[in-house]
Amino acid sequence: MSNIPTTLKYTTDHEWLRHESDGQGVIGITDHAQDSLGDITFVELPEPGASFAAGEAFGVVESVKAASDLYMPVDAEILEVNEQLLETPEAVNTDAYGEGWMVKVRLDGDDKDLLSPEAYGEIVGSE
Repeated sequence: MSNIPTTLKYTTDHEWLRHESDGQGVIGITDHAQDSLGDITFVELPEPGASFAAGEAFGVVESVKAASDLYMPVDAEILEVNEQLLETPEAVNTDAYGEGWMVKVRLDGDDKDLLSPEAYGEIVGSE
């Protein structure tokens, strides 16, 4: 069973969003996603300042099994990218909700369309 922290919001594409102070957030992929992908070998992330609409691809993760787009959970502007992942992409596998975060963003939209931890758990439980 995947680890699903109760303090986060989720997408059906297996991204998570953690709200921070001042209308900011942190985004990454879920434990279920990294487990399904296998060993992450490469992460491509956008430049700070780029803006994305909810559902728009903002990056790519590559693993020994596949390449997968990363989708923005909400309308947001990139404030910071996790530079550590460029050197050690396997941090996504070892700590998907901590050291494996992808981007920090300024939230431009709400998260009403995101899933609660319980709803996300039902989705991954049925896969």
